[in-house]
Amino acid sequence: MKKIIILFLVTLLLTGCTMVRIDTNSIDNTVNVVLSKDNELYNRVGKGYKYYVPRGVTYIDTNDLNEKLYSDGNYYYLYIDAVSYYHQREVEYEVNPDAYYSRAISIHDKDGYLEINIDEDTGYYFIEFMYNYAKIEALVNKDDIELVVLNASYILSTVKFNNNVIKLMLNDDYFVNQEEKYDIFASKKDTSNNFLKVVDDSTPTGEE
Repeated sequence: MKKIIILFLVTLLLTGCTMVRIDTNSIDNTVNVVLSKDNELYNRVGKGYKYYVPRGVTYIDTNDLNEKLYSDGNYYYLYIDAVSYYHQREVEYEVNPDAYYSRAISIHDKDGYLEINIDEDTGYYFIEFMYNYAKIEALVNKDDIELVVLNASYILSTVKFNNNVIKLMLNDDYFVNQEEKYDIFASKKDTSNNFLKVVDDSTPTGEE
């Protein structure tokens, strides 16, 4: 049933865009195909950025530059690093051989990584997907990994920044005295100190 849902979403996620069939059995192929497309759609606008929320994904809340999304029993935590984007900070990532999945990403001159680790305490899989100065974290069942990676790929591929707004924010007091809750570029390996715990006190992924 999950495979059918994923294939259906591949067809419907981005209305108005030319769609490409994705072999969702391969996480590599999903990431490569989606991130390689130059998608200009957006339906969410924040302070200095905008992006597209695919069909089936629901926007829930915003906390500064952090956004909470929901789809099919899973919460997605999106962090936008406008400061690093403005200063064009380089991304350094080493593949983790002990991870369930680990990959450095460089597509369209935009860097990032995708790392998936099992959370030993819960049995869920912790997804960290960083690309183009934006990051999505999610804690999901193993059967949901492919769908969450697919949705996250579409979201991250559509993130666009507004240089003028970001410059005004940096020159203003918007970032003054704000403590960085975590390093967007650093892989957490587990959920002991990450955005899921810092921002949200909700029940584990998949429960309400």
